[in-house]
Amino acid sequence: MILDTLENAPLYRPISKGLSAAFDYLRHTDLLALPSGRVEIAGPELYAAVHEYHGKAPSEALVWEAHRRYIDVQYVIRGVERMGITHLKNVSITKPYDEAIDALLGTATGDIVTVPAGSFVVFYPHDLHAPGISGGGDEAIKKIVVKVAVGS
Repeated sequence: MILDTLENAPLYRPISKGLSAAFDYLRHTDLLALPSGRVEIAGPELYAAVHEYHGKAPSEALVWEAHRRYIDVQYVIRGVERMGITHLKNVSITKPYDEAIDALLGTATGDIVTVPAGSFVVFYPHDLHAPGISGGGDEAIKKIVVKVAVGS
């Protein structure tokens, strides 16, 4: 997992071409103007989904997930979101891996990180994560999740 602000994204460009392209997209796009839904960036190797919602209480939101085919770059555009993070080995699987949605779901315990607007979290396949937790108050959250194909 990486947690940082977009201004520091150039530090992570050498990790992979896919992450570099994701950060380029985030840095050079008017993210506030994007409507909710899927965003095509570079075919199946790199695409995104824009979400707008109100965060939930931890007891309601802690559905833990992990992916195999994609790395998540979750960037908070507006608001504050808290996200759970732990290692995949800590999961108690409630829904086995489903290739159609590239996810397994489960329960776990882990740490909660606060992700304010202008910040991103990179979740790798071994990072079990639980997004969608309220950052406090009833503030609306707008987030983009850029999906980077593993190995790109």
